[in-house]
Amino acid sequence: MESCSTAVSRTPAAFLLLHLGLISSMAHQNEFQTGLAGGEVTLNCTGILPDSKLPQETVVRWKYYDTTLWRMEKGTPWKTSAFITDRFDIKMQYKQLWVQNLKLSDAGIYTCEYGSHKVRTSLHIFKLMISLDGHFLQNEVPELILMQNSSSPLPDLRITLFDSNNNRVTPEFQNKSRQKYVVNLKKLEAMDSGTWVCQVHSDSPLIDQNIPFAVKVLGFQNPDLERKYATVDSTVILSWRLNSQQIKWKEGFTGQVNWKQEKSANPHELLDFNVTEQGQLHETKKSSNFLFEIPERKPESTIEVKLPKVHFNYSGQYQCQLEYQGRHVQSKIELVVMKVSAKPVGPLSRGANMTLTCQVSGPLPPNAYLRWERVNGTKKDIKNSEQNEFKLEVNISAAGLWSCHLIEDSDRKISFHYHVEEAAVWTNYVIIGASVGGSLLVFALGCLCIISGTSWQRRRQRAKRMAQARQYLLENKMCQCQHRLKK
Repeated sequence: MESCSTAVSRTPAAFLLLHLGLISSMAHQNEFQTGLAGGEVTLNCTGILPDSKLPQETVVRWKYYDTTLWRMEKGTPWKTSAFITDRFDIKMQYKQLWVQNLKLSDAGIYTCEYGSHKVRTSLHIFKLMISLDGHFLQNEVPELILMQNSSSPLPDLRITLFDSNNNRVTPEFQNKSRQKYVVNLKKLEAMDSGTWVCQVHSDSPLIDQNIPFAVKVLGFQNPDLERKYATVDSTVILSWRLNSQQIKWKEGFTGQVNWKQEKSANPHELLDFNVTEQGQLHETKKSSNFLFEIPERKPESTIEVKLPKVHFNYSGQYQCQLEYQGRHVQSKIELVVMKVSAKPVGPLSRGANMTLTCQVSGPLPPNAYLRWERVNGTKKDIKNSEQNEFKLEVNISAAGLWSCHLIEDSDRKISFHYHVEEAAVWTNYVIIGASVGGSLLVFALGCLCIISGTSWQRRRQRAKRMAQARQYLLENKMCQCQHRLKK
């Protein structure tokens, strides 16, 4: 059996061998690092003492492959011609190599040597490019190009994209090689402006790299096709809200507002505008035949057209168009106008009928319809239009306040109120009074009178006048009079 003393004596030898093994493994150290083109990276000289504690005789050298970039001997550093002074530098305390404004060609093997130690770093470079320098108009589709370079065989990358709202975006690959990935993103909206992230992953070598990139989308905060309703002779303001201030779009662009009554008609230019690099908006009225105004007070970065008195034929599509570097984007507002008419025109006589017509300027969407109803009326006084009808007639025999509503998705968009007056009724009458035996006899043979029948105040005036007539008969014993009471 082996004695304890023998076992103990062997322990320092085993520890020494283990220690020498660790020193040997640390003398040649391999590291892996990634960088982004246009960015910067700091490569470490791992294990080196700080500058203040480094022995004077230590030689430190940085090499790119076999080419020496920088060397320090006896405390004096010097640079070779391969050391590009405007992009490479040394952080002296720990002899770190600092590289800025990275290029794809900077990928490769960088070695830091000091004494018997070597720290070998493999630098893997990614370059991300986006079409149009990241400046897009609404509805455009960006193209993204991702390139990589390395000293080792290029890995097969997995790419995941996230938009400015941190929503995952599925790219459409146009070209996929290990050196170059070309993908198309989704059609952009104004709300997509902001910082996007391209997430790059590889299992061997292990890479999890997030590459941010900026996207600016110039466009409208309005829906692409907005519908607005108005009644004849009302005031309407059509607004287009630009997002140029929110995204700090410092480049100038121009635009115009056009109107056409029908899709096939030629557009009629109402105004044009330009936005300077400082974000100042200037508008010029182009049409003198169309009755509209440009409001002076309005929200910032807003294009507005005011129609002070809407005509039925002012309906149609109003389009605001932006122009930037020969590209265009537009937003449309469809104006639907309602009018109401009566036949015959005038007060409604008792026992007579009248036809009320409610009409809008164009076909309605499937979820919209017209409704006639009498205010404070019954269910019998309600009539709805059929689908695809934009004209609704109702035959009435009752006076009062009638309303035509345009209803979309159970929501009343506009209402037009029409008051139907009741025609006056004329009746002739003659009052003859006689005194018989001290009693007064009054015979109503007829009268000439206008009776409202609907106004309490007019009934009261009529009663007062009848009382005055009776008093006159009492005082004069017998008389014949004629009254006209106007409605």
